[in-house]
Formats: sequence, C-alpha cells, structure tokens
Amino acid sequence: MASTFSFLIVALLAGAAVPFQAGANAMLGRLLGHPLWATFVSLGVSAVLIVPVMMGFKLPVPAVGMAVKGPWWIWIGGAAGVVYITAALLLAPKLGAASFIVAVIAGQMVASLVIDHFALMGFAHRPVTVARFAGLALIVGGLVVTQWASTIAPPANQPDFNPVQKGDSK
Repeated sequence: MASTFSFLIVALLAGAAVPFQAGANAMLGRLLGHPLWATFVSLGVSAVLIVPVMMGFKLPVPAVGMAVKGPWWIWIGGAAGVVYITAALLLAPKLGAASFIVAVIAGQMVASLVIDHFALMGFAHRPVTVARFAGLALIVGGLVVTQWASTIAPPANQPDFNPVQKGDSK
C-alpha cells in the first residue's frame, strides 16, 4: 500500500507538470511562428535531456532488432506525443489551462478504461465496473462544470475573486 501511495504521489507530481508544459509550448509556438516548430523543439529538448540521464544510468544499447519484431502499436508513442504536444500548444491558450487539462484527463480516462477492459497493449484485464464508470462520469462532470464556469463572466459590479487583497501581507 505504501509503494502504491508513493507511485500515486509521483504520478500526481508528473501530472502537475503538464499544464506548465502546455503553457511553455504554446508561448514557444508563438515566438517561433508556428506550433509545429514548438513541437519539434520540445521533442528535441526532451531528447537532449534524456541522453545524459541514460548515460548516467549506464544503460546498454537497446536491442532494436527485438523492437522491430514487436507488435505494430509499440511505435505509436512518439506519434501520440506529437499529437498531444501540438494539441496542447494550439488548444490550451484558447481553452485555458484548467479546461484543457480536464478535457485531456477525460480523454485519457475513456481510452484507459477501454485499454483495461479489453486488455490492450499488454495491460492486465481490468473490466469496466460500475465504480470505474462512475469515476469516469465524475471526471466528465468535472469537465462540464469547468467549461461551464469558464464561460460565466463575473457580474460587472463584482470584482474577480482575489484571495490576497491589496495591502495584505499574507
């Protein structure tokens, strides 16, 4: 149980980085003049950063021949990365960080439930249950509420909520 909790904390922290990635890539795309350049640079930075880590771990050269013999779908990870990064830098500025991320999470949950239910991509079979479906419904509900809330403007006579008022030292 303790290790599962630790894994969940690490996953939570990794997930917390995603809106920052979307925002940084969106700004990079604007500065470079096109979103696809930002996708290219983002993936290039990833490659540059992972090489020293792999060298530090003294990883052996991979058995590419074994990978070539694997199932066709093992190669879609890179394509999925391009789709995600490009979608993030195009859509996050239009939707806002919260609406974009909750939509991404809802999409991930739908795909994940399908993958688990049909034991796709080497995952163990975990059938869709009422409880798992309810979890998905709550996430989709969160998507609807988040999007609805972002379309409602505060009343003209009421300022936006700001927990730190001017003059507050907190």
